[in-house]
Amino acid sequence: MSAKPNPRVGLFVTCLVDAIRPGIGFAALQLLEEAGCRVEVPQAQTCCGQPALNSGDDKDAADLARRTIAAFEGHDYVVLPSGSCAGTMVHAYPELLAGDPEWAARARDFAGKTHEITSFLVDVMGYRPRGRRLDATATYHDSCAGLRELGIAAQPRALLASVEGLEMRGLEGNDVCCGFGGTFCVKYSSISNAIVTEKAEAVERTGADLLLSGDLGCLMNMAGKLHRRGAKTRCFHTIEVVAGRAGGPAIGEEG
Repeated sequence: MSAKPNPRVGLFVTCLVDAIRPGIGFAALQLLEEAGCRVEVPQAQTCCGQPALNSGDDKDAADLARRTIAAFEGHDYVVLPSGSCAGTMVHAYPELLAGDPEWAARARDFAGKTHEITSFLVDVMGYRPRGRRLDATATYHDSCAGLRELGIAAQPRALLASVEGLEMRGLEGNDVCCGFGGTFCVKYSSISNAIVTEKAEAVERTGADLLLSGDLGCLMNMAGKLHRRGAKTRCFHTIEVVAGRAGGPAIGEEG
């Protein structure tokens, strides 16, 4: 798949990035512009509807889907720094609106142009960063939705391989859930805690300086557990490193 020159891209920031880690949004903007995109951030965007969907509230999830589709209909592509939100848009929107004559086709068209950012940069734009250097060791966690719903695995690693000085180390159970799961960690906190404890132990065994991933929710969950264990590992979103923006506070170190 290849994009036409200078595509008009709508950046969906996501709730967590907007509220917790805006720097990920700025990293996304930077990388998309470096790749030759004309980037816009529609002000009408809000939650993608994933929490409502996961809680069984299909009506509100469908309403949020309609709002999102309408906000981004004029763009060539919709790109976001979250595999879980992207998975919701690509797979759940067409299902939620399949019975709505006015919105079914619009949902399918929207899903077809929506991409998680590392997949978009690599698979659609053929982008690789230039002039990036980070002298550190890092390990990578494959977040569930991006991996299983969208097939995102090689793309972030390809981008990170272009960062000079960065040594990637394998993570045992890299494709195993970290225990976040959105509302899962609230409803089943004891199970979530047991899962993230195993994940933190595996991360610590790598001896890596950094833990990278593509979903802020997962990163917040793992960063919190690593901090409580007294681990030295620092957590960043993949695109923060790719954009050369890993020089400041890591996730959980702000303030």
